[in-house]
Amino acid sequence: MFAQSQITGDTVMALNQSDLTRIALDITSGLANRDRFSRLLDTIRQNLHCDAAALLSYHGEYFSPLAIKGLHDDVLGRRFVLNEHPRLEAVARAGDIVRFPADSDLDDPYDGLIPNQGDELKVHACIGLPLFANERLIGAITIDSFNPKRFDQFSDFELRSLSAIAAVSLNNALMMEKLEQRAIKDQSNNAAVSSLNEHNQDSEMIGQSQLMRNLLQEIAVVAHSDLNVLITGETGTGKELVARSIHQKSRRAEQPLIYLNCAALPESVAESELFGHVKGAFTGAISHRSGKFEMADKGTLFLDEIGELPLALQAKLLRVLQYGDIQKIGDDRSLQVDVRIIAATNKDLKTEVIEGRFRPDLYHRLSVFPVQVPSLREREGDITLLSGFFIERYRQKLGLKHLKLAPSSLVLLNHYVWPGNVRELDHAIHRAAIIAQAHSGEGLCTIKPQHFELSGATTDAQQSTHITNSSAMKVIKGLSLKQAVDEFQSDYIKQVLDENNNNWAATARYLKLDPGNLHRLAKRLELKG
Repeated sequence: MFAQSQITGDTVMALNQSDLTRIALDITSGLANRDRFSRLLDTIRQNLHCDAAALLSYHGEYFSPLAIKGLHDDVLGRRFVLNEHPRLEAVARAGDIVRFPADSDLDDPYDGLIPNQGDELKVHACIGLPLFANERLIGAITIDSFNPKRFDQFSDFELRSLSAIAAVSLNNALMMEKLEQRAIKDQSNNAAVSSLNEHNQDSEMIGQSQLMRNLLQEIAVVAHSDLNVLITGETGTGKELVARSIHQKSRRAEQPLIYLNCAALPESVAESELFGHVKGAFTGAISHRSGKFEMADKGTLFLDEIGELPLALQAKLLRVLQYGDIQKIGDDRSLQVDVRIIAATNKDLKTEVIEGRFRPDLYHRLSVFPVQVPSLREREGDITLLSGFFIERYRQKLGLKHLKLAPSSLVLLNHYVWPGNVRELDHAIHRAAIIAQAHSGEGLCTIKPQHFELSGATTDAQQSTHITNSSAMKVIKGLSLKQAVDEFQSDYIKQVLDENNNNWAATARYLKLDPGNLHRLAKRLELKG
């Protein structure tokens, strides 16, 4: 794969010209970015004979993987904060290629994350290639090998050449993304231009499934308008995250995003919470108070669980949406406000309207642009990415050097139905990490199936038999993934319902599922009329 060449009098190895040509052609081809990045890493592994390689994008305080080879799949969902990973920090700060000695005492971010190599990496070669565009760091390539001398034969010159080619590929992809974002903004008559680095870890939405790509596209389209948005979806799917993302991508991003949970709002104080009151307006009103609308002026008001808002307040909310003015309790004057409304609910508001629990005129005002957040079980492949994201989060919070999922744990997570969606996955991994930490010594901490407490899940020893033989988890040939998931859910709900004497409320508690969500799911699966 390599040919000898003469550079500045020294004999070094050089990349095969055909491979360099292929990389260059990939840069200008019609390949999707993920395919382009994957082929780039394939070429690197073939030529450098490394055990693992990763292409990372730079976000100021952290690197996020764009493509990986030779690493556990969940690495793609991790976010590597620089001050937590000294090797990656060294790559980000170096300005040139970095060769780490085999006996370096700096922890490698991929220790224990290369499949079929045991729990720990002893000594290995590691190279970091920072990627620059216009003298600005945009990413990095990391190359690892178990052989401590694997990369000794390759010169700095050819590694810099490879780095330069990769930087062009990554920069082209980022430029295309920026142009697409700008086109969306132009269509929305919004002249504000944002950079690719506006996103932060708190608002980042993890997922590469088609449903998630569709959702991200909808967010990008609506964010740069001033339309009201109604976000729907099951409990735990991340509706608040969607609301934050819409706000942060909007022209109101520099203004406040005010949150109000309508379900946790006592009716006696609800009007005051929304619109405020003046001193003496009622017993206990000892001072003037601004309501959420006044606090959100020029910004965004996120009304979570909007379906729980009392009917009387729905009428007053409708007036604000129609005329843009509010009236504090005890005050005859009106106050003009400029507020964008984002509402969220796990209820079917159309049904609520039909049954008289929600005003139809308010529903139509709120649902100018409806956004449906998919359930986790519908997001094919995203459980692995989210698991990696949460693993890295709790590795940091628990102060662990290394934290990984056993392969059998990842199988378990991908076969569980997640009635509580992403929130349940987050909590499950957090609990499992704490339990695994308590049972692990120093060094690598591995989360095993027995560390999880999932309804209907099994231990490590039972996992393989359970997945292949259980009537609820059996593999049925000829079905699509969605059909197989529906069949599993139907069988499992019927089993739990039978064990609870056909008591739906008890079944919902056992499944750790909101009763309303369970009834809707049962209707969709034709378990109920």
